Amino acid sequence: MSDSGPAAQGGQQPVDPCVLPLGTQGARDYPFIMIMFGGAGDLARKKLAPTLFRPYRDNLLAHDFRVIGFARTQLNSQAYMAMIKESVIKHCEDPAPEDMLNEFVSHFEFISANFEDDSKYEEVRAAVEKGLPGVSQENLNLLHYLAAPPDSAPVIIDRLKHHGLAQGPGRVRVIMEKPFGGDRASARALNQRVLNAFDENQVFRIDHYLGKETVQNLMFFRFGNNVFEPLWNRNYVDHIQITAAEDIGIETRGNFYEQAGVVRDIIQNHMLQLAAHTAMEPPASFDADAVRDEKFKIYKSFRKVDEEYLRHNMVRGQYGPGRYGEQAVPGYREEANVAKDSVSPTFFAGKFYIDNWRWSGVPFYLRAGKRLNKRITEIYVEFKQPPLKLMGSACQDAPNALHLQIQPEESITLRFNAKQPGVGNIPHPSLLEFNYSKAFQTASYPPYARLLLDCLRGDLTLFARQDGVEAMWSVVDPIIQYWEDNPPANFPNYKAGTWGPEDADELMGRDGRRWRDFA
Repeated sequence: MSDSGPAAQGGQQPVDPCVLPLGTQGARDYPFIMIMFGGAGDLARKKLAPTLFRPYRDNLLAHDFRVIGFARTQLNSQAYMAMIKESVIKHCEDPAPEDMLNEFVSHFEFISANFEDDSKYEEVRAAVEKGLPGVSQENLNLLHYLAAPPDSAPVIIDRLKHHGLAQGPGRVRVIMEKPFGGDRASARALNQRVLNAFDENQVFRIDHYLGKETVQNLMFFRFGNNVFEPLWNRNYVDHIQITAAEDIGIETRGNFYEQAGVVRDIIQNHMLQLAAHTAMEPPASFDADAVRDEKFKIYKSFRKVDEEYLRHNMVRGQYGPGRYGEQAVPGYREEANVAKDSVSPTFFAGKFYIDNWRWSGVPFYLRAGKRLNKRITEIYVEFKQPPLKLMGSACQDAPNALHLQIQPEESITLRFNAKQPGVGNIPHPSLLEFNYSKAFQTASYPPYARLLLDCLRGDLTLFARQDGVEAMWSVVDPIIQYWEDNPPANFPNYKAGTWGPEDADELMGRDGRRWRDFA
């Protein structure tokens, strides 16, 4: 199946993204039909529809498109358009002109059906064959977005193949949301099923973390600045911390979290992706496979661990009742659809090693959890300290460090030592900060918007590949298995609104280190 250059519409020629003004790299030359499975669910309403409107409003999206919602919900197309309009108004930060919003939602329609209903896939096929006015089938982009529950994916994939919707004269792509399986074996089985219908270059496994500017900029920062690139190794880096803290609980996802827990939900995908971007070698190019090859090498380099290592270096937790600001909040076991004696973890902290030449002996500490003290995602790189105190100073220098904050603010901060004003030679930690919104006088583009545009353009760089997904499961499967074989006796073991169980602090303390203070 061909997946080459863009379809030229209205005489427009593809533009060079390197000469576009800031923030204008889009997909104007890619007319599309999107089938949104689960099109009436939370993901579609809160993320996908509002996210799609942003590039539409900014003229980065082809105005020749149709979005067909496909879900069990009993709606007609008029009611669906009203739902989409309400969602865009509610979830888009910037107000939109009424006429533009009405024009946008006019591109939406709805099919109410079970995912097993073959007759409804024939309706989809007829809609695809009808196409778009003035657009040939060869120039049409067909996107299948699986925004439905994960257990629906095999059914949908099989039906798409059976009804001839997985291949076509134009460019056909399928976008899949995590989790990609529940362990390595199920991920492999799912991948085999997907690749029975689609080619690997048609499969876009999405991780919205990778759409954030700071994550994308990490490669530019590392490899494009000779000030830092020579230091990015075991000779100069003491350790690396990656934190993904959320101050909210599980909200309405009790059924999911009872099955998944924090390792399947956050560690296997988001956190290992961030670790790979931090640790990878420079790719030969920004070609998707060149980048993903280097990330795959990192996943395969994670040190294999035994039960003794897991017992001492992996910490699990579950939040109990506590406070969020001035408000009392329930514990995990009091949330809806959660067992009263649940042992599903909502917190993880662990120490990993990447056994390759660059990172030998450098610990990577990963921490993630629900109902913590603050919402923040950050990569923290702490450098080794000089062997002697500066000129015999009685004061301990703070170690140099880089803070790459991914959310809520997107910024890069360097901590260095300067002399404190006044008499005496007293070092004082100081900060140099780069903030995206201040530097570019604009908010970062929403991650889903960037990823959807990349999908339309056929750029797989920020999407997971089959072998990478299975390799990430190989890293976490031993942790999940060990914890399932050895249920905790002390849950809940941290209060909502804190930074997790004390064992997480002890994990760092045994190494003479501490978690970065976000106060």
